[in-house]
Amino acid sequence: MSFFKKSNDEQVKAIRPDNLGWLEKKLSDKEMEYLWRCIDNRKTSSYKSTLAGNIHESNELTDTSNWFWINTLLPLCENYSKEFFNIGKTIPVNQSHPYYLKSWWVNFQKQNEFNPIHDHTGVYSFVIWMKIPTKHSEQNKNPIALNSNSRLISLFQFTMIDILGNLLSYSYEMNPKIEGTMLFFPSQLNHSVNPFYNCDEDRISISGNISLNTAKTL
Repeated sequence: MSFFKKSNDEQVKAIRPDNLGWLEKKLSDKEMEYLWRCIDNRKTSSYKSTLAGNIHESNELTDTSNWFWINTLLPLCENYSKEFFNIGKTIPVNQSHPYYLKSWWVNFQKQNEFNPIHDHTGVYSFVIWMKIPTKHSEQNKNPIALNSNSRLISLFQFTMIDILGNLLSYSYEMNPKIEGTMLFFPSQLNHSVNPFYNCDEDRISISGNISLNTAKTL
């Protein structure tokens, strides 16, 4: 979509190309309670070998009776289509196939651990912060932050390229107040998770990928 801005010269107009973004959702108590039960019943086998990061423990989750898919994820797919567009429709061979929850897992991140810049497989992906034991302001008093040219510890960051090829980023500061926050974004959107320090508690998050189910048709 182009947005036009009038100037003193009516022949001049500003053109702003479309771009994508992400959805931010605060989960309800009911959704959070369900997710904690999923974590309690997580698979014991490690999921780390399928992931890009340096995280202590990751385990696959099960969505019993597709409750989270039906009540949270599928509505977000529809919301994303309304706010931006249906990304799945850009895949010509798959235009007639429905979405499904391909994979999701819980991460137990310890101090000093991180996820480098990466993207995901699928059409849409998401992250949910379940427990954040540190405050960003306190983390940035750490000598590692104070001696750094850029205080980027204890952050979740999206990274993208602007029209001039410059690297842009959008950050979420890790604080207890964003526990229960979910981000829903295109799977190809690069992102990273920076480390925290001087805390023995785990930061707990859930991530997942949504794909097109080519075994079914709409």
